[in-house]
Amino acid sequence: MRPAPTLALVALCLLALPVAAAAAAYFGLTGREVLTPFPGLGTAAAPAQGGAHLKQCDLLKLSRRQKQLCRREPGLAETLRDAAHLGLLECQFQFRQERWNCSLEGRTGLLKRGFKETAFLYAVSAAALTHALARACSAGRMERCTCDDSPGLESRQAWQWGVCGDNLKYSTKFLSNFLGPKRGSKDLRARADAHNTHVGIKAVKSGLRTTCKCHGVSGSCAVRTCWKQLSPFRETGQVLKLRYDTAVKVSSATNEALDRLELWTPAKPGGPAKGLPPRPGDLVYMEDSPSFCRPSKYSPGTAGRVCSRDASCSSLCCGRGYDTQSRLVAFSCHCQVQWCCYVECQQCAQQELVYTCKR
Repeated sequence: MRPAPTLALVALCLLALPVAAAAAAYFGLTGREVLTPFPGLGTAAAPAQGGAHLKQCDLLKLSRRQKQLCRREPGLAETLRDAAHLGLLECQFQFRQERWNCSLEGRTGLLKRGFKETAFLYAVSAAALTHALARACSAGRMERCTCDDSPGLESRQAWQWGVCGDNLKYSTKFLSNFLGPKRGSKDLRARADAHNTHVGIKAVKSGLRTTCKCHGVSGSCAVRTCWKQLSPFRETGQVLKLRYDTAVKVSSATNEALDRLELWTPAKPGGPAKGLPPRPGDLVYMEDSPSFCRPSKYSPGTAGRVCSRDASCSSLCCGRGYDTQSRLVAFSCHCQVQWCCYVECQQCAQQELVYTCKR
């Protein structure tokens, strides 16, 4: 029996679907665009029913067991695709000024290695799926889950007051079941992937907040309803980017008592023969990353990338220099609110200098 696809590979396969590929091409980012969350997230659209739902599950590149779970859970196929797009957009935003900009090109090769970038992909994929599942539950897009189980708050009451909390408890439990039992306890790469996946889930958990709403005459707090709410995924992405910037290189050692492989940081000169284990919140990697300057099986390189002359051109262009072009940019200006219900703007234009890395 072949092993279940890892979470990052599942996300990549989802983005390889025709509809998803078109959306990924639409969101091909240079770092200058204003990003918005994937439109499907957070809406109360009803999940696909009957044959349509089963067909969507069959189109996904999942293991046999994962497809069975998908077929039993109407709404899951759409949530998986939403999660893949959410993770992609956030990855591209966080790395928009980096040499590796989370391009889909070369990602298959990247996932076979143990780079820092691989660690981030595993973490952001796990975080996006955890986030998307919890939001799908509260939005009514999944049949087998609903609002979070905050003490004293019944689901029917939550819907009545419009305070349905994000169900992180169900999300993490389902994700654990969906990924299946831990494998490869004696495989360094498998241990590192599992660790980085947990870092992503933990980043979502750390952003869970308690939000309260008052009910009463003139807004008084005669009755107060509280529920659990996830922070915006942008904040989770920022946390994971910080983890990437401080990622820890690890090797392995066998724990004889437990008969399993454990992750350890390299020993420091003059220190103990074995380093310390990474902290639960550290992203871990095993191999030094390539430069990503030139096209390779891991990335398309940086030629032609738009950069900021003052902030990123020096690093992004890898010493090759950059070209300068002038273009006319249209934008809304002199906006005024018109009675009663719309804003009227004029169209203005200005010259803008654009810098792109030389080939």
